[in-house]
Amino acid sequence: MGGEALRACDYDGDVLVVGGGIVGLSTAYAITRAAPGTRVVVLEKESGPAEHQTGRNSGVIHSGVYYRPGSFKARFAVAGAAEMVRFCAEQGLPHAVTGKLIVAMERAELPRLHALVQRGRENGIPVRELGRAQIAEYEPAVRGVGAIHVATTGVCDFGAVARRLAALAEEAGASVRYGAEVRVIGRRGGAVAVRTARGEVLRARALVNCAGLYSDRVARLAGDDPGLRIVPFRGEYYALAAERAGLVRGLVYPVPDPAFPFLGVHLTRGVDGEVHVGPNAVPATAREGYGRRVVRPAELAGTAAWPGTWRLARRHWRYGAGEVRRSLSKAAFTEAVRRLLPDVSADDLIPAPPGVRAQAVLRDGTLVDDFRFVESRRMVHVLNAPSPAATASLPIGREVARRVLAQLDR
Repeated sequence: MGGEALRACDYDGDVLVVGGGIVGLSTAYAITRAAPGTRVVVLEKESGPAEHQTGRNSGVIHSGVYYRPGSFKARFAVAGAAEMVRFCAEQGLPHAVTGKLIVAMERAELPRLHALVQRGRENGIPVRELGRAQIAEYEPAVRGVGAIHVATTGVCDFGAVARRLAALAEEAGASVRYGAEVRVIGRRGGAVAVRTARGEVLRARALVNCAGLYSDRVARLAGDDPGLRIVPFRGEYYALAAERAGLVRGLVYPVPDPAFPFLGVHLTRGVDGEVHVGPNAVPATAREGYGRRVVRPAELAGTAAWPGTWRLARRHWRYGAGEVRRSLSKAAFTEAVRRLLPDVSADDLIPAPPGVRAQAVLRDGTLVDDFRFVESRRMVHVLNAPSPAATASLPIGREVARRVLAQLDR
């Protein structure tokens, strides 16, 4: 695809945004606010917004307590949490600021808990340290040897947030097109052009890649080497039976292992009052592999062919074996839950819808632990946007908008 330089009237838009999850829609919204009159077209392959990571998570508005000071994650999560609460309040969307406990279940975890206290304070987050007896002030049914309370954590419905962002962007002049899977990307001179699965060709002055689970693939379609591969991990959840949901008042997390981006099996009371338990994280056999029987051979082969996959597996096989064990055995999963919530039995846990996390892995097997933005001519790629991307979606959208508008100015 390509051709001679196009006149402005020959473009279908100024910016094409690939991906209609919360990051792509926040980017479209941010562009319309920062540069009114900029023509934005969002291309989403599904029939509606937020069908994948955005609409399949625990709905937690993360405070930023876990993240390395100065990182994108820390900066965007701290600002984004407060902004997300304000946005939900202004737009009338369901949300609650519940606070959360991070609980040490054995004395060996206390040094890591104290390190989180320090990290939270460095990030400007109010953190209260609790002794064993004080845990019951917040969560009477939870057991631990110590904990910290993070007051700024909350919950919302990120799918509802994404739908509202789409509506606001459209009100400002953006176009959101569903059923528009991008199959071909080309650039020539001053134009970027894409062809969708339906054969439609659209041209613009710049493109933003917010394709989530397919962000690396979209980068390659554009002729850019992302230097990483998205390896999908399925997060499997249970929900507490309705008559047992009263065991949990808010949000309860174990002390995380700093070597991994996963937070362990935790307890989350959502805006609907349902308490989700999980997730455990296991390799998925498809990028949209929400069930164990969903296998896409080409995607699985691509994951297996990436050198980083095997290096990651060799490095962390013990951790991975524990996750797989909890996936295959409800008894093992229940055992993990009972470390936090002793009164729970296997009969109290009801299977809940799973999600898939797009985890970027480098060639050497390193898990990419921060947001990753890569620019090339007339393109901005969002190549890694893991949790807390939904929490931080408003400042992330502004950052991506700033980058692509700077390219248009040049």
